[in-house]
Amino acid sequence: MPEAFEQDYPLQQLKQVTKSLNSGQFVQVRGMLAKTAPCDTALLLESSPHKIRRMLWQLVDPDVRGDVLEELSEDVRLGIIAQMEPEHIAAATEDMDDDDLGEVLRSLPDTVYQDVVGAMDTQDRERATQALSYQERSAGALMNSDTVTIRPDVTLDVVLRYLRLRGELPEGTDDLYVVDKHNCFLGALSLTTLLTSPSDKIVRDLMDEECESILISMDESDVAQLFERHNWISAPVVDDNAHLLGRITIDDIVDVIREDAEHSMLSLAGLDDEEDTFAPVLKSSQRRSIWLGVNLLTALLAAIVASFFENTLAILPILAVLNGIVPSMGGVAGSQTLTLVIRGIAVGHINQTNQRFLLLKELAIGALNGVIWSILIAGVVALWQWDFKLGAVLAFAMFMNLVAAGIAGASIPLILKKMKIDPALAGSVVLTTVTDIVGIFAFLGTATWLLI
Repeated sequence: MPEAFEQDYPLQQLKQVTKSLNSGQFVQVRGMLAKTAPCDTALLLESSPHKIRRMLWQLVDPDVRGDVLEELSEDVRLGIIAQMEPEHIAAATEDMDDDDLGEVLRSLPDTVYQDVVGAMDTQDRERATQALSYQERSAGALMNSDTVTIRPDVTLDVVLRYLRLRGELPEGTDDLYVVDKHNCFLGALSLTTLLTSPSDKIVRDLMDEECESILISMDESDVAQLFERHNWISAPVVDDNAHLLGRITIDDIVDVIREDAEHSMLSLAGLDDEEDTFAPVLKSSQRRSIWLGVNLLTALLAAIVASFFENTLAILPILAVLNGIVPSMGGVAGSQTLTLVIRGIAVGHINQTNQRFLLLKELAIGALNGVIWSILIAGVVALWQWDFKLGAVLAFAMFMNLVAAGIAGASIPLILKKMKIDPALAGSVVLTTVTDIVGIFAFLGTATWLLI
């Protein structure tokens, strides 16, 4: 009886593999890896520090190395490929699907790429050239050419005999694609219809002529949205002239959805979604330093604004104590809006027709939050310092910054998107700058005007 999969199995396996490696039991580890699925082997590699990762890779069966490479994140894959000879890389890519082959080759440095292609045979070299001819992050880059096509004027009995002669179907096949003699896509015949309909029926009478196809130049995020909306398992890919080129399957779409989610989450922190968790200290430090430097510049800009009010702070030191409250509240409120808008853009909910409504909605939310929290903070400060005028100043600044945060959180991603800048990567930095400057200027400026 097959064993049930345990959620913590990879963790248990990692502990066991690490213990065996540290004990020098390499033969035992090789046997364990031989029984491990490529996806789990990839997880083991990604979960291991560099020293253990190098030893593990040497013990992976060369016949499955290509399958493991497909499952690895780009950063980890590059680190492993750097240890391999070009001919070994070429051998590992022999049985890869077209989309995985293109992804692996695109991630290689130019010099390594040339050596790997040079080590391929003619057939694989042509396949690599074709895979790389499609634009990155497009439907073509996700597509496999392993489609099963049939003609519309044959019977189901002919189709069934053809499939038996073929011997096996490509993985994830749920539809057979109907094409004419020029290979133009006409529709799809589902396997369910094929197996449950009388064998003397003609394909044309049973095929789904409304079956949607995907244009090869479509962005992969748009493709993922179509799969999500229609619950597809696979979908045909065509060129501008409706010629069938291949198909996209749900397993590749799951990867796109996961990568987009990771990208949105990590980009908000200025991190690369493909970054290796166990990358060397120096390498990780260099990558993170870029956005730390950007944040430092924005913090200095806010400090410069605050420096304009040095005299005010000297006269009323309590303002220095309270000065961080307004920017902090604005930053949190703006981040909430920013995150929701970035998500809306990513899933296709936000477009030209509803942007105005979105901005008005976030303006209203900012104003409502501003009224609520400004009254609250005014009361707290007034009772704390027995200074109702100071409370009113803080309340006004809070209201202004929460309104500004709502507008900025909604508009910044839309503006960055139009400028073809990733909102997830740059949005939080711009938002922080806006809320800090508006908050400091509104609080200290109003205090200088009314209290000094």
